[in-house]
Amino acid sequence: MTEQPVLELVDLVAGYRTRHGLLGKRGLVRAVDGVNLTVGAGETVCLVGESGCGKSTVARAVVNLLRPVSGEVRFAGRSLAGMDRRELRAMRREVQLVFQDPYASLNPRMTVRELITEAWRIHPGIVPRERWDAEVAELLERVGLNPAHAARYPHQFSGGQRQRICIARALSVRPRLIVCDEAVSALDVSIQAQILALLGKLRDELGVAYLFITHDLGVVRHFADRVAVMHLGKIVETGETEQIYSSPAHPYTQALISAAPSVDDWRDRGDDEIMLRGDVPSPSNPPAGCRFHTRCWKADERCHTDEPALEQRGVGHPVACHYASVDTGLKAETRPR
Repeated sequence: MTEQPVLELVDLVAGYRTRHGLLGKRGLVRAVDGVNLTVGAGETVCLVGESGCGKSTVARAVVNLLRPVSGEVRFAGRSLAGMDRRELRAMRREVQLVFQDPYASLNPRMTVRELITEAWRIHPGIVPRERWDAEVAELLERVGLNPAHAARYPHQFSGGQRQRICIARALSVRPRLIVCDEAVSALDVSIQAQILALLGKLRDELGVAYLFITHDLGVVRHFADRVAVMHLGKIVETGETEQIYSSPAHPYTQALISAAPSVDDWRDRGDDEIMLRGDVPSPSNPPAGCRFHTRCWKADERCHTDEPALEQRGVGHPVACHYASVDTGLKAETRPR
């Protein structure tokens, strides 16, 4: 019997209402437009794409900060839309969010102890009050911080240490899923590696699952189990991590991977970076057909009118491209690294 996924996104459409024009005509920007995605228990799924592609909107919909326009967000097989207030409150214990900026996501007026125990005040019964100090110390030690610093304030910590505090706060409610929204992008490269190693260790020890959102494919190669590549509100390619890195089939994925720095770049002199021409189209007015055709070197008339579905196309994993191919050299303009 197949285990129930922790998280399922089913034809998810989400966005933001806008007003434009002299009369304030209302419109809808579909930042996420028909996304399907699953995250299994103890699994790490990485959602990758450029800024503005809809990744953070997915995160907001998953943690119920944004109501979908249509489609479903299911947690442990249950749709969030069908939950009452009591059930939603319980669900929020199970799904936690780690934000991009640890400087902005911690209340500067609260000590580390207060930041961590706040969740136990909101959700009583997780930890008996007499064990709060011991539990805070254990959580800080688990994320690599000195338990003796529980009385300190956020400004007394470095950026990497503040992100560890955010992770400890997320772990305090025993979640089954943690959504990491660009959780390492504001940190130095060496600190990024430490935080990723910590997250991996916690996954192995606690069985927590991650939906890890990033714009940098180079960050997650040795961390994610599966990768979903997102462009302009849609997933254009998905598969096991090594499949995506070794055999990217969508031109957009190929361009992302070619631009990602690698420690092996100095050895592979033949590896060129694919340069994409043109600007990213606006989510409020996406192009017809394939949404990538305005920057794609493979695009023809069919791509301008016929939107490709995300499906198996003989490359080993689902991809949304009429001309999916693992050959990156087809008419792409490249520049040496």
